[in-house]
Amino acid sequence: MSSGSPAALYRLIRHRIFAILGEVPPEERGRLLHPGQHDALLARQRARIIIGRVRMIALLLAALTPMWIVMDVLFFPREQAQLLALGRGITSLAFLALALGLRNNAELSRCWIGVGLLFAIPTAFYIFSHALIGAVANEGAAGAAAAGYAFLPFVMMAGLSVFPLTVIEAFVYALPMLLAKTLMALLGVSTVDWGAQFGALWLLGLITLVAGSAGLSQLHFMAQLVERSSRDPLTNCINRAHGEELLGVHAALARRQNTPLTVAFIDLDRFKAINDEYGHELGDAVLYQAADALRSGLRETDPLIRWGGEEFVIAFPGTTLVGAREAMARLMRRGLGRRPDGSPLTASVGLAQLGEQGAGGAPDELVGAADRRMYAVKERGGNAIASSEAEPAPHPA
Repeated sequence: MSSGSPAALYRLIRHRIFAILGEVPPEERGRLLHPGQHDALLARQRARIIIGRVRMIALLLAALTPMWIVMDVLFFPREQAQLLALGRGITSLAFLALALGLRNNAELSRCWIGVGLLFAIPTAFYIFSHALIGAVANEGAAGAAAAGYAFLPFVMMAGLSVFPLTVIEAFVYALPMLLAKTLMALLGVSTVDWGAQFGALWLLGLITLVAGSAGLSQLHFMAQLVERSSRDPLTNCINRAHGEELLGVHAALARRQNTPLTVAFIDLDRFKAINDEYGHELGDAVLYQAADALRSGLRETDPLIRWGGEEFVIAFPGTTLVGAREAMARLMRRGLGRRPDGSPLTASVGLAQLGEQGAGGAPDELVGAADRRMYAVKERGGNAIASSEAEPAPHPA
């Protein structure tokens, strides 16, 4: 069997997909299948890239689509050529509107709309053009020009490889064109060689699988880059740069959905003394155990950010001050680890809720309010939680 046969191509595609999945730990494979498994940082980065590429491709197609009008005028009857020119003009304007109207604000919903329109516009034009030229004899110059239109679905399915898409997203975007191609084949079964149509559909499916696997490769690589660039190498917490961006995402979502958002600002008590007395190596070990203790008691939706030095910030989406205070009290009762001399490691904690008096409506104001309350705790000896400007209550036993 030749290397270009359908069976050989199928084996190649299957091997490639399995190779991609084999590089990903089982617990992380969900993010290649469904966008709901992506954290906010990956979702925003992916949305930025996809929207940028949608705009670039749409602008390119807006310029290229009308150029084929010359060929239509040369090879098709006048009436058909005029209708095709009209269709190309409308299609070009639709691509231009997409390129200019799609704002790159890193929202995943806008990203989905953009890619959907990018594939829907040529699908509509393919159906329109096929209805016009379907009666053209499959011979001569007109037949050759008509055959050129049949390649549009293949070009669009190959375009899936440009985007870092999950399996479900690639399937959803490919489905309309696949259905359109199948429908056109069924409508023309009485006049067109069905064997050739079946071969074309088979090839289109293979191209879709190859392009989809290329998109999966992009997504896997991007997820690894985002994961590595967003993590503090010592504690494996989210670093401050990405943490600030993440807080902005949660704050915008809280305002849009009218839900609470509370942050905790945590400073380990008397940490400088550990570095001074025992050295930075032991100090780093204490930092790691504190981060691990905090992380183990949090929900997956509560990001832990290393703000700097021995300072940490935790975001509690959908949680009020009361709920966040209870969560922090549980964490402190469980303990944050031990100091090198064996005594318990404690922390000063300040809490602030988005929109409350003194906390403001911006992420930096929210963190600033929690930071001020944390310092009030520290000035009174530490090992306590403050959720208001009043004197903090003692740490729960």
